[in-house]
Amino acid sequence: MSAVLIDWVRLIVLGGRAHALMRHDLPRGTVTFLFTDIEGSTRLLRQLGPARYAEALADYRRMLRDAFVAEGGVEVDTQGDAFFIAFPTAAGAAASARVGQRALASGPIAVRMGLHTGTPTVAADGYVGIDVHRASRVAALAHGGQVIVSASAAALLEDEPLRDLGPHRLKDFDAPARLFQLGVADFPPLRTPGAVELPTPATHFLGRERELFEAASVWLDRDPRLLTIVGPGGTGKTRFSIELVRFLAEEADGGTVFVPLAPVREARLVVPLIAERLGASGDSPAAIATRIGEKRTHVVLDNLEQLLPDAARPLAELLAAAPALRIVGTSREPLRIAGESEFDLPPMDESDAVTLFIERAQAIRPDVGDSHAVHELIRRLDGLPLAIELAAARVKLLGPEQLLERIAQRLDLLKGGRDADARHATLRTTIAWSYDLLDDDQQQLFARLAVFRGDCTLEAAEAVCDSNLDTLASLLDKSLVRRRTDANGDERFWMLETIREFAREHLAASGEEDALRRLQTDWLIELADRAGMRATVGVPGKWDVDLVAPEIDNVRAVLDWAAEHDPERGLALAASLEGFWLVREQTEGTSRLEPLLARTPDAEPQLRAHALRALGGALQLSGEPERAAPYYQHSLELFIASGEEVQTANLRYRVAGNMVDRGETAAAWPLLEESLRTFRQLGLPRGEAQVLGYLAEKPHGEGDLARAIELTLESAAIAHEIG
Repeated sequence: MSAVLIDWVRLIVLGGRAHALMRHDLPRGTVTFLFTDIEGSTRLLRQLGPARYAEALADYRRMLRDAFVAEGGVEVDTQGDAFFIAFPTAAGAAASARVGQRALASGPIAVRMGLHTGTPTVAADGYVGIDVHRASRVAALAHGGQVIVSASAAALLEDEPLRDLGPHRLKDFDAPARLFQLGVADFPPLRTPGAVELPTPATHFLGRERELFEAASVWLDRDPRLLTIVGPGGTGKTRFSIELVRFLAEEADGGTVFVPLAPVREARLVVPLIAERLGASGDSPAAIATRIGEKRTHVVLDNLEQLLPDAARPLAELLAAAPALRIVGTSREPLRIAGESEFDLPPMDESDAVTLFIERAQAIRPDVGDSHAVHELIRRLDGLPLAIELAAARVKLLGPEQLLERIAQRLDLLKGGRDADARHATLRTTIAWSYDLLDDDQQQLFARLAVFRGDCTLEAAEAVCDSNLDTLASLLDKSLVRRRTDANGDERFWMLETIREFAREHLAASGEEDALRRLQTDWLIELADRAGMRATVGVPGKWDVDLVAPEIDNVRAVLDWAAEHDPERGLALAASLEGFWLVREQTEGTSRLEPLLARTPDAEPQLRAHALRALGGALQLSGEPERAAPYYQHSLELFIASGEEVQTANLRYRVAGNMVDRGETAAAWPLLEESLRTFRQLGLPRGEAQVLGYLAEKPHGEGDLARAIELTLESAAIAHEIG
């Protein structure tokens, strides 16, 4: 990865990565630098796969560090898989390089190395001076297994076998430099890679190793003409694309360039900007094709989304005209042109995100460490790198615990420094950048989808939000909505919580929320009925709890809204979910039903009867029969008054069971007998079987085992008959 070495040196020479304290361990005076870089890292990744490649990297780092330390080398820094080491003597650097190459010889990784001796200045930022730059250029010319030595280092290695390679031009240096090879092995002519011109971020790349390997594998396996890195604002697409093309620099003998498009508003300017960055003599696709010829050339187009769809056609024409050109684009939606592959960049995993937060925070507040508050903060920030960076910037004033307390205001609380890109100054501006690119229909659906607290099915989006397929697909393409498959195999659509918070603000401003919540309530009640959640004893049917379970966060959102805005509608939903509360969430069922019943004394009697029954059942099953009794009794009275025989028989059965649990068995048996007669009269064998099974308890308790067995067998026979 010579590109890593080149950009890394720019960073150090220019003081881009500042250390908090002067490093006193660095050699001073005449110093020999050793740079290392893995040859063919992308091809090796392809051969080994991500897991084996990661293991090989760990072995490589361990073996080289052992060799460096043994000869007094000091690790100045690392970038990716490249090392920058300083030695007090040239002999020590050469010996370390020899030992390191021998250790790696039998493994899969081949490393190029470069040595250069100079007198750099040691500053607070590390080494400063042209010697650092020259050393990296020397290493960039080597082949795997080869150690290239500058003339100044060779002059101090009189006892080493050196092969004179003659003069060679180093990139960015006017005069040719005489170079030597350590050892007499045969290697091909020195490599002359294409120029790599990329921005140099002020902080080093952390985490994302797995995603980097996956994206590189897509690049190597499919060889797409265009690889579009897609994801919502704040996922680190720009930073990721820079690291990816560094990793792939060996594939680009024609060079790698970066074209920032955030300030551009006219799609017709994209191809001329590419031509300018590549040094083409004109601004047409033909001029670009002539400039790069057959040399494979990589171009990063950063922030394409505001130029779509107009930029798609000219870029497709450019790729057709220049077969050696490859583009890595960053966008919140794909271009949808021939030869494109998409790579959906997800939020960071928790471990990487915590590491990122702690490192950035410690630069401002050294006492910040790993803690439960940090992990919870990362989860609440959706693992978005931008949100994490902005949160870390606030720790000088607010520690992780205080940030966590104020996280509800995340859109405005988290702000960048004075040098932040205007699009990334706050989380609000980052999301607004995407929102402002939506048309009216897309903005409306985006806001409406905020009624779903967790996620939703396509059916729910259509029923509640009046979504159509094209508009939802466009939000999905633009990374404002994401898609996943649940445990039932159903596709569900969701938003990162940070994005949903922004959408909620627009929903509140639209004045549509109450109407949408009522539609959502109706849809959830209909779903509960499809799942058979009205738990009537004795009536054929199945409680499909798994159909309801994925919607529980949406149920909670609706019930929270209904408690304040429409308690009777909330009561209808809570009552319709009786079976779910009984099977999964008795405590929550109680906490939802009790206050809703208290707030709706004038609700329609049948609704109250169902809600009272559901509350009684939740209390009964949670081990509180005394509390359940009055609710069951009141429900029974309402059902008797309504003349609903099935529900009345059902409640008699339940009240009797509650009485048995409370020790009032004498009063329970007549209710069961009456319930049995009703089920038989109505031709409901399921209810008959259930009551007979319960009635067997009476003779069993009285010692009449023959009668108990008779009733039990009768119940079993009916159950067998109805399946």
